Amino acid sequence: MSDLTRRNLLQLAPLTVLAPACTAIDTRQAAPKFQGKTLDGERFDNESLKGKVVLLQAWTTWCGYCRREQPILDALLKEFKPKGLVILAVNVGEDRAKVKGYLERSPRACKVVLSDDTNLASLFPGNGFPQYVLIDRQSKLVDSQEGAGGEPALRELLRQADLA
Repeated sequence: MSDLTRRNLLQLAPLTVLAPACTAIDTRQAAPKFQGKTLDGERFDNESLKGKVVLLQAWTTWCGYCRREQPILDALLKEFKPKGLVILAVNVGEDRAKVKGYLERSPRACKVVLSDDTNLASLFPGNGFPQYVLIDRQSKLVDSQEGAGGEPALRELLRQADLA
């Protein structure tokens, strides 16, 4: 190998090491098409929420873990709403009267959606409650979490969408 070739290879070596770091590939899948309406009548879909970080929570009024995480979600929404966080709390399988009665006793800061008013519950079926799905600003799936993990787990989930 000539000195010129050896010198050229040595000059290129640092670029070869850096090349993988410079070619990050977005492997996130697009969120399935969804639409719905909140209890307040506000309509939403993938397009209307694009540019926002969306945290979906599947919950029920009888779920003790859901009730315990409700104040955590309210606090996270207050903290991160200015940065574009939207929380959609999708109540699964309960009727409007039951959910409204629950919310009168235990109001929520986030947007509440009934499973009858959206296709979200069927798109993200889970084995228990609460269940969380995080969608980024480009309407791509970031991660999900089954079960309650408290504030540290929810912050870690949000961190993956560059919020926390």
